[in-house]
Amino acid sequence: MNEKRMGNLSFPAPCLVDTGVVVNKADMMRLLRDLGQVHYRYSQDGQFIREGEGYVLDVFADGQQSTLVANRTLYLNVHSFDYLEMGDLNDSRAYFDLVQDNRCLRLIPLSNPLQDQTRENFNAATLEAMLTEALSASWDACLDDDGQYPD
Repeated sequence: MNEKRMGNLSFPAPCLVDTGVVVNKADMMRLLRDLGQVHYRYSQDGQFIREGEGYVLDVFADGQQSTLVANRTLYLNVHSFDYLEMGDLNDSRAYFDLVQDNRCLRLIPLSNPLQDQTRENFNAATLEAMLTEALSASWDACLDDDGQYPD
């Protein structure tokens, strides 16, 4: 049973659908890991500082390491932020705001995880078929060299 108990009261785990605030670091990591390519926008005290596009290469939880955004890559440490707010923009695109005090790193996914998963499955199937074909050709060549097949 996944319920938190406080005295005699029990509370179910939160359920957020497309919008809400996430404070649990493990939940934040799960949301961020699948983002892939993103548009990011960094602001401080409500003032725009920088924006660009990049790819989320790593999401981790470590109190001693930094979140890094450089060279079109993002290394996101959930301990760099107090919470994650998720929502939808006016054009129905999702956004994820990583907030800490007066700083906000907004991430807007540019890739679609459903399409990316389909491509990965297709690429894995294609690779497996190519490997099978190569191994089969290799075995045929070995058998031919042993003289087991007539010319």
